[in-house]
Amino acid sequence: MSIILKIDNVEKYYGNKSSLTKALDNISFEVREGEFVAIMGASGSGKTTLLNCISTIDKVTSGHIYVSRKDITKLKGNRLNEFRREQLGFIFQDFNLLDTLTAYENIALALTIQKVNAKEIDMKIKQIAKSLAIEDILNKYPYQMSGGQKQRVASARAIITNPSLILADEPTGALDSKSSSMLLDKFHYLNQDLGATILMVTHDAISASYATRVIFIKDGKMFHEIIRGDDSKKVFFNKIIDVMTLLGGDLSDAL
Repeated sequence: MSIILKIDNVEKYYGNKSSLTKALDNISFEVREGEFVAIMGASGSGKTTLLNCISTIDKVTSGHIYVSRKDITKLKGNRLNEFRREQLGFIFQDFNLLDTLTAYENIALALTIQKVNAKEIDMKIKQIAKSLAIEDILNKYPYQMSGGQKQRVASARAIITNPSLILADEPTGALDSKSSSMLLDKFHYLNQDLGATILMVTHDAISASYATRVIFIKDGKMFHEIIRGDDSKKVFFNKIIDVMTLLGGDLSDAL
């Protein structure tokens, strides 16, 4: 499978000469098409900084990030906006839905910006709504939805444009255990059945156990990596916990 994401010797510094913090320390890895990769690490490990650099919210200090062979660290202006619009899908912890729009309109917005015709938009939304079990809430506003429903709408919005890469930032952080489980099952469906490539930052070992690979970061550096392979979710979860113990993370935060 082709390489969708390539992180090449990325470093990120914050502050100035008198008070300099190295948030990312020479990190390199690749994500191939169709993978579901989780990034784990304790608070302050650099995992969110890494996601922000990949999503172009933040800029790297040195190194390069390639998405579909395009060096996104060099993009500016309209080319950067086009990249974000057409290549990336975002799923945030706090949903980021527009309160004045219905679920249908929130999902349609990304396609409308791409100037897709109304008939095709309607067809695509009905297809994705069926796959994520949100057909019955398409006409509801965010305040009328549960947290799990909001996150599934946000997931539909992220996947509707067929982006090269879906970035998920603590997607279950604001959800109860039942809603989290339902959402992660849908992530599994998006990955296995629709072929979506997902990079998810999480502190939660249960969430990470749904991934096909987990990368662990400590103090801004690559610490370890495990691949699920033929392991059951339970076996993979236990392997994640073992690494978290070695990592020195707080297991109460990982569970």
